[in-house]
Amino acid sequence: MAAIWPDTDAAHILKEFHSQRPRWAVERPAGRAVTPGMEHATVEVPRDYADPEGERVTLALTRLRAADTARRRGILLAVNGGPGGDSGLGRFLPEKFAETELHQIYDLIGFDPRGTGASTRLYAEVSTPTAPFDSRPPDSAFRQLAEDMRQRELACDRAGGTLRRHISTRNTARDMDVIRQVLGEPHVNFVGYAYGAYVGAVYTSMFPAHVDRCVLDSCVGPRWTWREQFLWQGDAVHRNVNQWARWTGQRHTVFGLGRGRAQVLSAVERAAGLLERQPGGVRLRTLFDGAVGNRSADRGRWAELAEVIGELLAAAAPGGVGPHACEELLSEQAVWRAADSEGARRIAVLEAVTLEHEWPSDLDVYYNDMRDFRKRFPYGYGVLRAQPWVGAFRTFQPAEPPTRLRRGHGPTGLVVQADGDPMDHYAGGVAMAELLGHRLLTVEDSGEHEIYVLGANPQVDAVVHRYLVDGRLPAEGTVCRGVSPRPDIPADTD
Repeated sequence: MAAIWPDTDAAHILKEFHSQRPRWAVERPAGRAVTPGMEHATVEVPRDYADPEGERVTLALTRLRAADTARRRGILLAVNGGPGGDSGLGRFLPEKFAETELHQIYDLIGFDPRGTGASTRLYAEVSTPTAPFDSRPPDSAFRQLAEDMRQRELACDRAGGTLRRHISTRNTARDMDVIRQVLGEPHVNFVGYAYGAYVGAVYTSMFPAHVDRCVLDSCVGPRWTWREQFLWQGDAVHRNVNQWARWTGQRHTVFGLGRGRAQVLSAVERAAGLLERQPGGVRLRTLFDGAVGNRSADRGRWAELAEVIGELLAAAAPGGVGPHACEELLSEQAVWRAADSEGARRIAVLEAVTLEHEWPSDLDVYYNDMRDFRKRFPYGYGVLRAQPWVGAFRTFQPAEPPTRLRRGHGPTGLVVQADGDPMDHYAGGVAMAELLGHRLLTVEDSGEHEIYVLGANPQVDAVVHRYLVDGRLPAEGTVCRGVSPRPDIPADTD
């Protein structure tokens, strides 16, 4: 069958999907309270939109009807981050908006994107890494790290099979448009977070005539490949570390870590070196590198981070109290997020989506970047952004190229971006707003990520509510403060 895409002209083939009538019902999902008024349903969509008469996948939906029917202005669809449904929100995102003004005027629609949650799932076999987790791995570990990723890709291939080719951002955007038509709506109002923001941008490019109000929160760069997105995270984390070090260096009389950014960073490196010489030192130093990167993003924890480093310098020094005290000081730091797993299998949407773009197959490209990141961006596990990913060993060919984002003919939307977001670099949000012609709302002096409603930032919520509820966009250059201010500690006066 010839390839037929719904963003060209395939309405006659897709009519069966568009005419579905979901059977909405109140359910009690395992382990969750029932949200009053929350309805659940499923719809079917083509597994492969080039072959809409072939296999199907199921999408799990939720709906909270508009509380004020007289003011109802359509549906608001939300997509959370990932790729792969970080935090497991998906179809439960409407619960986050239930107590806001949005619930008054919109039917709040959530769904688990294809491959995730209660929708048709994409699985991988669980592949256990063999290389030690190390924030500054030696060159001798590079090949083992690469082999771990090769095995991870093979594990994805064994469990995911041909479904992997059809778990893509473009197909999720197409799924959104099927949902829109199934619900009988001419337009989608949209809120997307992180990867969900990219989904929203792709939907806008593919279906510009069907977008009304659109909020993209914590954006990737619109022209970046997935590998470039990973690499930019190293710089984003380091920008926060540099700002924290500059602030701490202005308070040497309080923290004793040195005067100025350079001296403070030298103290950080002394602490890393001392930790590495402790029993279990690689693990301790790795936890420390993670703590420096992660805590520097939260301005409210800057004093705490400086104090912890001072205590670690004392505990790890010759004659100090030793590794047990260091473990205690770093106890809250995790080595990496846990994978969602069901015994021998786990959800593998992250791997499928990030392989939409080409990845270098020459391992020396990764090894050279790892050496660079090990030196420049050791904090916040920066080297993980540079090391080989499963894309270096991709076992499938994507069904189509990714969308080249473009400005559509729809209304002006809104991009929300924190200037210190450690996951989605601020430059990406600026570029997304410029490319799509959207307004940019900058959250200043902030390491927040996924901010609107989810981040409990009342200033941001007020601005975005005005847009989504009343249609009033903020002025160009609007800035809000971060929700976690810097500690109120005066700078040195000398």
